[in-house]
Amino acid sequence: MVPAAHAVIDIEAIRHNLDCVRRRAPQAKIMAVIKANAYGHGMVRIAKALEDADAFAVARVDEGVSLREAGIANRIAVLQGFTNEPELVLHARHDLEPVIHSPVQVDMLSRLPLIRPVSVWLKLDSGMHRLGLTDEQFIQCFERLAKLESVRAPIAMMTHLANADVLGDPVTPRQLETFWQRVSTLPGERSLANSAGLLAWERALADWVRPGIVLYGVSPFPQGTANDCDLRPVMTLKSRIIAIKDLTIGDAVGYGGEWVCDHPTRMGVVAVGYGDGYPRHARSGTPVLIHSRRVPLIGRVSMDMITVDLTDCPNAIVGDEAILWGRGLPVEEIARYADTIPYELLCGVTSRVRIVENGAQSKA
Repeated sequence: MVPAAHAVIDIEAIRHNLDCVRRRAPQAKIMAVIKANAYGHGMVRIAKALEDADAFAVARVDEGVSLREAGIANRIAVLQGFTNEPELVLHARHDLEPVIHSPVQVDMLSRLPLIRPVSVWLKLDSGMHRLGLTDEQFIQCFERLAKLESVRAPIAMMTHLANADVLGDPVTPRQLETFWQRVSTLPGERSLANSAGLLAWERALADWVRPGIVLYGVSPFPQGTANDCDLRPVMTLKSRIIAIKDLTIGDAVGYGGEWVCDHPTRMGVVAVGYGDGYPRHARSGTPVLIHSRRVPLIGRVSMDMITVDLTDCPNAIVGDEAILWGRGLPVEEIARYADTIPYELLCGVTSRVRIVENGAQSKA
């Protein structure tokens, strides 16, 4: 039996979204970003669904190792690269491609014998000022790496865009110019575009694009939704009504009694809460979809339950399905009600939520 709180993963939707990326950047190779358990969707599951992607990107070496152990044969880039020699050894053993963002990593590659050469991605800090090499370090590291037997040629190059989701922002054009000026005379493939760069900045389309959030059917833009980009939501978070009560004017609902009935209220209790990953700070009025009708959240979110106003949904009964986000109710909208971003909601779905893939029961 599928428990009350569960998430349905639409495999055909993520394949549709991959096709959208291909149409947007037909000349580019696609590095699908599946870090953080594929943004909460299940890393191995999504890797198998996206087997047509040219490569995958993960954040950490253990994620890459997990993919290899699951039989994933695609190229895998590790965005944080390695920070010590054991991690470098794992890259070589499992044919992972580290991102080089520090001269310290080049030092390790210079002194440590490897069982096979590794392909690397050299990262320029073009203005985000997080991971990445300065302009001077970049060319020095490129020249050092090109001489190492432990590094496969050619060396690929990348940067990361800090503000690509802000249309018209002057930072992105500066980053693009910085990157293209630095790499213009160097051999090797280039990669700049994240999801927002892919959709909004044509000059960010290079040899490789690195879509993340758009693959999961979510807009990368603060005020957008998937529909704006012809994307389909991949995760639909669901639960069901477990109780219905009739309340009178003046009755307070939930912890703290912050929401007080100002009209006779038919209240429904839905079995989902912050223990499942539903945002605790979702405010009263946040929509929940029941019988294809939006009903408002009332009162505080608790660990295992939320309460909703069913007054305008008179046909709702105990056992009815409630959609918290996904098909018919954009996660982007729920994130705005909770003063957060959809990335956090998707990544925050907890292990007690059962994952149901295309209607078949499955473990997360």
